[in-house]
Amino acid sequence: MLRQYELVEIIKAYDPDMNEDLVNRAYVYAMKAHGAQTRASGDPYFSHPLEVAGILTEMKLDTASICTALLHDTVEDTGATLEEIEKLFGKEIARLVDGVTKLSKIEFQSAQEKQAENFRKLVLAMSEDIRVLLVKLADRLHNMRTLHHIPKPEKRRRIGLETLEIYAPLAERIGVHKIKEELEDISFEALNPEARESISARLNYLRDEGGDVVVARIIDELVKKLREGGLEAGVYGREKTKYSIWKKMQRKNISFEQLSDIMAFRILVPSVAECYHALGVIHGLYPTVPGRFKDYISLPKPNGYRSLHTTVIGPENHRIEVQIRTPEMHEEAELGVAAHWSYKQTTEAKNTEGRQYRWLRELMDIVEHAQRPEEFLENTKLELYQDQVFCFTPNGDLINLPRGATPVDFAYSLHSDLGDKTVGAKVNGRIVPLNTKLGNGDQVEITTSKSQTPSPNWERFVVTGKAKARIRRFIRLQQREQYMSLGKAMLQKVLKQEGYDYNERQFNHDIYRQFKTENIEDLLTGIGSGHIASREVFYALHPEQRPKEAPPSLQNFVAPAVDKKTHAKGKASMPIKGLIPGMALHFARCCHPLPGDRIVGIVTTGKGVTIHTIDCDTLESFADTPERWLDVSWEDGEDSPESHVGRLLITIANTPGALGTLSTVIGKNQGNITNLKIMNRSLDFWDMMIDVYVRDSRHLSDIIAALRATPEITSVNRARSR
Repeated sequence: MLRQYELVEIIKAYDPDMNEDLVNRAYVYAMKAHGAQTRASGDPYFSHPLEVAGILTEMKLDTASICTALLHDTVEDTGATLEEIEKLFGKEIARLVDGVTKLSKIEFQSAQEKQAENFRKLVLAMSEDIRVLLVKLADRLHNMRTLHHIPKPEKRRRIGLETLEIYAPLAERIGVHKIKEELEDISFEALNPEARESISARLNYLRDEGGDVVVARIIDELVKKLREGGLEAGVYGREKTKYSIWKKMQRKNISFEQLSDIMAFRILVPSVAECYHALGVIHGLYPTVPGRFKDYISLPKPNGYRSLHTTVIGPENHRIEVQIRTPEMHEEAELGVAAHWSYKQTTEAKNTEGRQYRWLRELMDIVEHAQRPEEFLENTKLELYQDQVFCFTPNGDLINLPRGATPVDFAYSLHSDLGDKTVGAKVNGRIVPLNTKLGNGDQVEITTSKSQTPSPNWERFVVTGKAKARIRRFIRLQQREQYMSLGKAMLQKVLKQEGYDYNERQFNHDIYRQFKTENIEDLLTGIGSGHIASREVFYALHPEQRPKEAPPSLQNFVAPAVDKKTHAKGKASMPIKGLIPGMALHFARCCHPLPGDRIVGIVTTGKGVTIHTIDCDTLESFADTPERWLDVSWEDGEDSPESHVGRLLITIANTPGALGTLSTVIGKNQGNITNLKIMNRSLDFWDMMIDVYVRDSRHLSDIIAALRATPEITSVNRARSR
């Protein structure tokens, strides 16, 4: 544990003008406030804020950030108050502590609404001052480093999943690559220890087989060739992280043995000009791998990352990935926004630094338009996770979007009103459908019309959270207007039948309160949507007309909320939105849709609705009958009450015990084999089709990842058709 004078000396080393008195007082205050509190490891609780402060010193952050780290748990876990913090340490530190305190109770698998609401607070706090996020990331990093002290595996998994889904993407978005990689690796160990151990074992095997010697020889040859080209450069070899290796195996559907670039080599040169000089030397000596060159110097990533990336068939015929950058670029790559955070900046300049991130402004827009916290969480995850493509406006302005984005996403990224009015698009001067996926370097021109409104069909193909939030908001408003019109017509009909005229002046707060509504619009919407019976509203307006002993009927009670999930197939509720209650429901056997997949409903005569995945080949046969298509989705935030069948196509080595290993891996990942069919036999390998009961698509993906990390299994794919 750092001593008080040691912490001060570390800060002084990079900030000679630090406020030593303020840091000393924060150190003593936090130590006294936490007193005899201990952590799960048995260490004094004060060791945690001290370690968080130590992590921030590695980023060379300012005095206010260090003090915030020391004090960040005092308001929540001790008797300290924000008023007291402000009085003792000033408004700036009190504001930062308040920002971090609001975020400290994000619990991923507790009530999803609570988690989403806390994440909303995180976005709001870091939009005001990005240092809030830096302190929170350091706080999470130290908690992850001590995760092994938590005895319950379920809790470790919950924290690991939360870290992987929220904090690691946030770290990547602000460019703190060093923290992002460590968060991912510890989360990987908590979530999938067997896959991580398998990759570790194979990496150790490569080292034992002389892998380190090969790396040293490659470095020596690169240094020699660069020197011959007139460059004095530092060359470093770095083993890719276990999590990044596993992700690549998943993304490219390949086994560990098929990976050819487990090592990355970094070349550091003094200037930008020498970066391109070094690139010329490397490309002049070794064959390049097509499609693997990226220039992030002339076109930096949204988080400010700059570097040249290329892959070549290098020394000793090894395929190697090479990154070329300056020392300044390297510091930015490791520390991101923190590398720009000079302790000499003013608070105003720092706040400006925090606001310059476009993605953060996109998240703020989602905060404004998402109706439910769960919807906000879903849309922000879309913003955080996806890789980027870079497109241009007709004026040459650069717009970065998630991979898979469409012209509609592009329009919404420019301005919400532009997205709402979009009727067409040109990409590189050619008219294209609105669902066209954009590529790097595309120039996009949007055509608009004043009479245009968002189409519900757009939600099927847009990928940005902002676009989804705006489209869903419009659909809600449009649906509400339709329900209001229908509700008014239904109430007018009942009143006319009884000899009364419709008059909105009859309604008062007592009637609204009786039906748990706020105003006439809410009441009419409830009637139109079927939540409120129109005759019951009539009786509320004219209680003297209510029969003394009314026989049971559908018109004599306030109708319960329509359960969109219950269907004629059985009593169990199915988590599908967008279907009429009582409609028969079937899951297509051609694609085996799972919760988490994007789905579509097809009306089938005599069978009700059949649910397919959005990419199912069978849908082509219904292309000429769009009236049979239904826009459906899985219910947000709910698990299906029963298991679903996921179908896998597997190639397995014909060796003793291989089939037992396969079934063991599936069982350890909570899967249940329901059917197995051998499709093809050869002397060395068997091809088979296996049906597995799983909870959702993520569960199936976890099983696939675990199988791909198993040496006896050559390939694993999810089956998309029979």
